[in-house]
Amino acid sequence: MRLLLILLLLLQTNLLKANEINYLLNIPNLKTYKLNNANGLKYLNTYKNFRIGTNNNITCDKTTKELLKKKFPLIKKNLDIYKSEFLKKINLRFIVLCENLFISKINTAGIPDHKKRTLILDLNFNEKYFERVLHHEVFHIINDSFKNIFDEEIWSNFNNKEFQYAECSTCSDRLALNLYDETNGFLTEYSKSIPSEDMAEVYSFLITNKINIKNKSKKDLILFNKIKFIEDGINKIYNF
Repeated sequence: MRLLLILLLLLQTNLLKANEINYLLNIPNLKTYKLNNANGLKYLNTYKNFRIGTNNNITCDKTTKELLKKKFPLIKKNLDIYKSEFLKKINLRFIVLCENLFISKINTAGIPDHKKRTLILDLNFNEKYFERVLHHEVFHIINDSFKNIFDEEIWSNFNNKEFQYAECSTCSDRLALNLYDETNGFLTEYSKSIPSEDMAEVYSFLITNKINIKNKSKKDLILFNKIKFIEDGINKIYNF
């Protein structure tokens, strides 16, 4: 009887926490998955599909137990590298896990919202790039929290004068995520979409494939300058 009461109290507590988080994040159909992590990140998953955003343009499906069990250790391993002090500085606390994430009918790996301290992640995103895009999306939280450090005009001036980024990431057909053999200032085709995506690509490779891109930068001055810019910016945040 006592054990049953304890279980009921734990269940009620989790429901209260989930309801509170739903209210704070304005994302429906969430439940707590793992709250007590050393760096303070709180993981939530979806038990029903949800639709949010301007004109309900963001959609994502509920998580399946099988995929959640498979992907969560990988997500946690990658996000555990971020210490609680750093996460507080960049304003990231909640990780929302769902499947088949779309914004305006375009599939995306993640949607960051530093104001709500939240990153939504698609568990179903391309397996080949999954770990790297976790850090790509974290960089968007970093960038949005420290726009003054990651100045897009300075960044754009690293490129050859004839190069032009697209007006927006969603209006660009530069989508491929595979690493170029010859970089010429850019690591992937997606890097060529807009400055913030270019920065996020450099950052994600620095976290997951640092030796390789450092070697590439020895023959690529533009890439060398971009790497230094990102590293200097991250160091400034750590030293705040």
